[in-house]
Amino acid sequence: MTRLCLLLICLLSLPAGAGNIALIIDDMGYRKQDIDAFVLPAQVTFAILPHTPYSTAYAKKAATQNREVMLHMPMEALAGNKLGPGALTAAMDDRAIQAKLDAALTSVPHAIGLNNHMGSKLTQLTLPMQATMDFLRQQQLFFIDSRTTRYSKANKIATRFGVPNTHRQVFLDHFQNEKHMQAQFDRLIRIARKYRNAIGIAHPYPETLSFLQQSLPKLQEMGIQLIPVSVLMKEKALALRESSPDTSKVGSE
Repeated sequence: MTRLCLLLICLLSLPAGAGNIALIIDDMGYRKQDIDAFVLPAQVTFAILPHTPYSTAYAKKAATQNREVMLHMPMEALAGNKLGPGALTAAMDDRAIQAKLDAALTSVPHAIGLNNHMGSKLTQLTLPMQATMDFLRQQQLFFIDSRTTRYSKANKIATRFGVPNTHRQVFLDHFQNEKHMQAQFDRLIRIARKYRNAIGIAHPYPETLSFLQQSLPKLQEMGIQLIPVSVLMKEKALALRESSPDTSKVGSE
């Protein structure tokens, strides 16, 4: 029996009051200092920005730790934020979007899924999300919505395309101070206990890494299990398969 199957069995048979947390570190790849994040437990997933100075090197290093990697794909934001290299925009047609995704995936080897970097505009738009989910379905990748807008259509469209998907519940470090991060961490634990699973997103700030090094070892004492994101997405894939959506008829909403 594989390690993933064993973890999935544990996930499905939790005692009352227990829960699972999947933690994603976003924005990896721009800075040399991001390498400090590699001290975190291997269950923590790295979401790596494409075409950045360390994107390929960090993805390969993560693989040596058996650490899971996601493509952290820049997408157009409503506020007009500066987009990273290889970003997806509303002006692109399906072919351009999929070419950008393909190039980005090449720069982040070993990626098993995708989450959006920014994207408060693009994730609200049907056609760009359909092109994105069609690509992910072809590549057999999952999607996690960073939820930069409550109006996102991404999860709904991913489901229609048969792409395993979910969304994050908590951003841990919008403010990089211990009081704020502790409050957000406690909130993540409450969600995991109530709903069995929760996804948190953080960033490779020095303050965040220090906080996580102190806080993550305490999870087990609380009855909370830190799991690789693939374990949670395996459950999502099974649920999606059981619902048997007819992905041959996907189209505009």
